[in-house]
Amino acid sequence: QVRLVDSGGGSVQAGGSLRLSCVAFGYLYNNYCMGWFRQAPGKERERVVTLYTGTGTTYYADFVKGRFTISRELSTNTLHLQMNSLKPEDTAMYYCAAYRSRRDSYCSDDPRDFDSWGQGTQLTVSS
Repeated sequence: QVRLVDSGGGSVQAGGSLRLSCVAFGYLYNNYCMGWFRQAPGKERERVVTLYTGTGTTYYADFVKGRFTISRELSTNTLHLQMNSLKPEDTAMYYCAAYRSRRDSYCSDDPRDFDSWGQGTQLTVSS
């Protein structure tokens, strides 16, 4: 496991942008999956985007394709999520997460497979 600290949430108007960051403390092997989940009140936690560290392969949820971009800063072990064209329905608590994948270049979309979690950062998008 690694320790994750996420940050960068806030309040923004629809159409605006925000960037989330997640710092990982600990050694990240090349078969780690890292990414972001979100959970709105009364809803299940859902994957937003994940990245396989060994190859950089990314998996985006359909509802963020073309709007959100995940990136990794190797020198600081930091993951970023650039969020553009934000919508009110993007309002949720966002969590950074990670786990060691047993399949090459594969990242699960099931939050139960992830064993490292950040504390969460709130995003609120107003119309």
